[in-house]
Amino acid sequence: MADWIGDTFTSDTGWTHLERLVDVRNRMAGSDGEREAAVATRDALAEHADDAWLDEFDIQGWTRGDSGVETPAGVEDSIALPRSPSGDAAGEFVDLGHGLPEDFEDADLDGKVVMVASDVPDWYDRYLHRREKYYHAVEAGAAAFVYENHVEGCLPPTGSVGTSDAPIGDIPAVGVSREVGARLSRRFEGDEVTVSVNADVHDATSQNVHATLGPDTDEELLVTSHVDAHDIAEGAMDNGAGTAMVVEVARALAAREDELDTRIHFVCYGAEEVGLVGAAHDADERDLASVRAVLNFDGVVRGRTLKFYAHGFDALADAARGVGDDFGHPVSVTPKLGPHSDHWEYVQHGVPGYHVASETGGAGRGWGHTYADTLEKLEVRNFREQAVLLTDLAVRLADDGFAVAHASEADIAAALEDEDLAEGMKITGDWPY
Repeated sequence: MADWIGDTFTSDTGWTHLERLVDVRNRMAGSDGEREAAVATRDALAEHADDAWLDEFDIQGWTRGDSGVETPAGVEDSIALPRSPSGDAAGEFVDLGHGLPEDFEDADLDGKVVMVASDVPDWYDRYLHRREKYYHAVEAGAAAFVYENHVEGCLPPTGSVGTSDAPIGDIPAVGVSREVGARLSRRFEGDEVTVSVNADVHDATSQNVHATLGPDTDEELLVTSHVDAHDIAEGAMDNGAGTAMVVEVARALAAREDELDTRIHFVCYGAEEVGLVGAAHDADERDLASVRAVLNFDGVVRGRTLKFYAHGFDALADAARGVGDDFGHPVSVTPKLGPHSDHWEYVQHGVPGYHVASETGGAGRGWGHTYADTLEKLEVRNFREQAVLLTDLAVRLADDGFAVAHASEADIAAALEDEDLAEGMKITGDWPY
């Protein structure tokens, strides 16, 4: 056992692939850079897997142009939110604070430009996704949407709008830094401002990367990540590290292939950042009953302690804790649902699945979805420690002695209602039931 641990902890395979991904720079969904990163990932997996290939699919392409918030004193810096429509929208400026659902209910926003923060108060009982706030603004009749980063540092946040049925959003949407947001609120509350977005909307192609390893069984364990990233940064944390981890785990599992009782199917998705499009494409084509579980890496390596969302599957929670206990390494496990990464296209139908991230001690995405998502903020030590833990977890999940039952869609829907997540999913068009 010590041999594979030592090999994994001294391996350069995954970290080298992470450097390869961040050096692509623009991995936006449907771009040439995303394709380049997918091909590189396929080739990296092919060195360790039985087979590796790409599966292409059509997406709604979107390429960033200029944007701005014009005030009586001049134009403030901003970045367009992906899949914002192009155009200019003018209206009275309103700072709606955190943009909680009750804030929208109590405000007159018809024809106005509404700004909301990217976080929620400490006392609030759940995370509010950007798209939920956006569609509350759309329903309230807002003319435009301004998304203010809660993290200081002159970092405007990005992140997509739109739905699966209508990929391009309804009203222009931009992100502004904490500092620009504070200035807008202080100086221009009640004044007319104009939000301008220039973007190219076009047809595009994305792709999922596939590879397999282990025995030829009907049942498969999916080990997953997403290749794409927002075009404004290197995408090291979100999600270069996750895809590099898939490559490293594939290398380590190849050395332990004789221990696998269940086939491992690696999938590195395209177009996650614009609505989980690659995962939805794969889930639609897959026999979900044949999926034992999904082990999805999105947000690993950002901190030293792995964080597992187990989505109410007790056997998954126990397995994650067991790995932490056996290696004497702290892990964080929450049974709650997390519908905001690629695992969700399977979990929403009752497939057992993890979202594996890491504890950072901060609220929200931190450096993620900003210019600051860069490689130097990650540590090789954390990558290698987590590769050991996640490799061993994959072996345990693939063992014939491990069992986890699928849930019914009714059970997942009821849990979403109980955790107060259903309302937001209905607003954003993500409610599948």
